[in-house]
Amino acid sequence: MEEARYSNIHLALVHFPVYNKPGDVVVSSVTTLDVHDISRVCRTFGVGTFYVVTPLETQQKLVERLVGHWLKGHGAEYNPTRKEALQSTRVIKSLEDVVAEMTEQYGKNPRVVVTGAKQVPNSIGFSDLKKQLCDEDPMLLVFGTGWGLEKNLILKADYVLEPIEGNSGFNHLPVRGAIAIILDRLLGRGRSW
Repeated sequence: MEEARYSNIHLALVHFPVYNKPGDVVVSSVTTLDVHDISRVCRTFGVGTFYVVTPLETQQKLVERLVGHWLKGHGAEYNPTRKEALQSTRVIKSLEDVVAEMTEQYGKNPRVVVTGAKQVPNSIGFSDLKKQLCDEDPMLLVFGTGWGLEKNLILKADYVLEPIEGNSGFNHLPVRGAIAIILDRLLGRGRSW
């Protein structure tokens, strides 16, 4: 099996702090479909760790139970490829804890890149970010749930990635779809963005 090419690149799916539709800061619910699908996408593109970020203990236990089923339970024998995909999936209580864990692992802070559906000034483009992936520095790609990441997470980030733009004026991709597109643009073997 080929070694993961981008194991210094990690991904976090943040469930708090995020906005709801009216604009309140909330904790969004973890969905098991996101955990399954995003784990598979991360494994496909050789991402180091997929962090599911939620402060709620009940949601943490849900993710741990799901991952445990596929790593040690009946699911491990039933579907070995799902087991392989979920081996690098972890649940953690905050984005700060993710950054601290990565800093300890690498001996330096990761570059934090946040994503979103809205255009913001000074966003980094896909081609410019892709050029930075060649070094060995750790990088954390951060995705929000609900109606997007709380503004202070965006302000603290090293970079804000430009949004994915369709051609219809409608811009509300499911997060797992956005993750697949972004990882393909940054890590895939296809054309350069």
